[in-house]
Amino acid sequence: MSEDLLYAKDGAIATLTLNRPDRMNAITAAMLDALSEALVDADRDPAVRVIVLTGAGRGFCAGLDLKDVASGQNIGSDAGALPARFDLRNAPPIVLHQVDKPTVCALNGAAAGYGMDLALGCDIRIASERAKFAAAFAKRGVLPESGGTWLLPRLLGWARACEVAFTGRTLSAAECLELGLVNRVVPEELFAKEVRALAEEIAANAPLAVQATKRMMRLGLEESFESNVHQVYLQLLPLFRTRDFQEGVRAFLERRPPRFEGR
Repeated sequence: MSEDLLYAKDGAIATLTLNRPDRMNAITAAMLDALSEALVDADRDPAVRVIVLTGAGRGFCAGLDLKDVASGQNIGSDAGALPARFDLRNAPPIVLHQVDKPTVCALNGAAAGYGMDLALGCDIRIASERAKFAAAFAKRGVLPESGGTWLLPRLLGWARACEVAFTGRTLSAAECLELGLVNRVVPEELFAKEVRALAEEIAANAPLAVQATKRMMRLGLEESFESNVHQVYLQLLPLFRTRDFQEGVRAFLERRPPRFEGR
């Protein structure tokens, strides 16, 4: 694990923190590998029920480190060297999309370029009042390469996604909320508390059911209604046999909070 990415577990919540505050958490190649590894570890850990992704310091992520790119030390630094084949199976956007655990982006500050795509790839986004999105790809001569071209039209609809992507303008936290790019905007002094409260609320539910729900919604983006209904039914049958289902029914009948085990 890279020292530029911190991994901490507190109860059922795993927090991944991009940790280059002096460079606004700009992404390096080593951080990409570490982030993918941490996401896989958290997804496989039965004790983890929610994954929180955030940044250290004032910003969430300024995107790929352009200073390293310009100096030939990072991704995209040699435009003349094209790989014989692309293998992105372990790239963070792919891994982030495939994990079954719920992911919450604690958007503590600015997210630009790659950082914006990472934030959009999370299931839920809680933004600090000082947070902002900078879709500056077209201003740098590239495109939203890490999921943005797939995510933006689904989140915003075609016309609004085009406006955001084609203009490359910076959106304030309030504008992101109005567009539906973030779930809520929280005052700075309440930010950490709100993120934690949401993560704990999700973690208190039956984890196998939450993960199955996420899988089915993800598949539903590409399926017909009838196909998704059939897939959901096949997911439901094994859930009926879990201890958590039995506990959920008992808790309802006994009028008490359930105590789920993930089994």
